[in-house]
Amino acid sequence: MIMQKLFGEFVDVIEWTDSSTDTLVWRFERYNNEIKFGAKLTVREGQTAVFVNEGEIADVFTPGMYELKTANLPILSSLQSWQHGFQSPFKAEVYFFNMRRFPDLKWGTRNPAILRDPEFGPVRLRAFGTYEIRVADPALLLKEMVGTDSHFTTDQITDQLRNLIVARFATVLASSGIPVMDLAANYDQLSHFVHGRIAPEFANYGLELTTLLVENVSLPPEVEQAMDRRTSMGVVGDLSRYTQFQ
Repeated sequence: MIMQKLFGEFVDVIEWTDSSTDTLVWRFERYNNEIKFGAKLTVREGQTAVFVNEGEIADVFTPGMYELKTANLPILSSLQSWQHGFQSPFKAEVYFFNMRRFPDLKWGTRNPAILRDPEFGPVRLRAFGTYEIRVADPALLLKEMVGTDSHFTTDQITDQLRNLIVARFATVLASSGIPVMDLAANYDQLSHFVHGRIAPEFANYGLELTTLLVENVSLPPEVEQAMDRRTSMGVVGDLSRYTQFQ
């Protein structure tokens, strides 16, 4: 009876079902219980499971159903010195990673970025847009960002990613060579420039920057007024030529 009670406390099913829209990483809670030899691990589509032993990343599981035995845990078996297999319960932390895309994340400049335009001179610009990420390297993300956090969400990383985008935006904008007058017509090109500059830095965190969009670049009111006056002068000039022709 006592043995049945003890073995009843061992974890024999490991899985994660998630209904949230912002969870990147979730640690399976064992409540100090041990994982039973031969336990069933279920990794659903869009997930990756990572086993951690005493702070060291061990085995990684892609979607599928597994019976946890020595053959399925070669790295953990080596770390635990299970040279001839194991039959007793064991302790290990299990992290589930959400591998789907996380769309519609926002970025924007808190302070204006200064651009030296050949026509208007130094101009202060504000910009905003959206971006999309997904986990590309679970082990790297665990090392660089998650640490021992049991529930890691996009809210815990978006501030840092947004600051990274904004910090590089001014440099990319200046090096793009796109005049202020032509920015609105070149958002796609500018998005491509910014994405190419920042994607490798996201990769350093184990993340893939799948999409980045520049949705708006706003000009200071005085520059917009100057552009309006120029447009008006162009219209007046066209009317004058049309009147002369008539």
